[in-house]
Amino acid sequence: MSKRKEQMARLKAMTEMELVQELENTYRELFNIMQQKAIGKGVVERPSRIRELKKTIARIKTILRERELLSAGY
Repeated sequence: MSKRKEQMARLKAMTEMELVQELENTYRELFNIMQQKAIGKGVVERPSRIRELKKTIARIKTILRERELLSAGY
């Protein structure tokens, strides 16, 4: 199973509260990396991590929106 599919399966297994917490943590990590990059505090260890975090945020938001629509009857 690919890394993306494993991540999606893990995220879909989470409750809504866990997803919101994961979203907050991901935003916090992204903010910290972007801040380090902006102030020039050394070299960012893994610049590709920024892209990974943005995609993870999008995946979490997608799952939350799907659940919202399902509960509304769409």
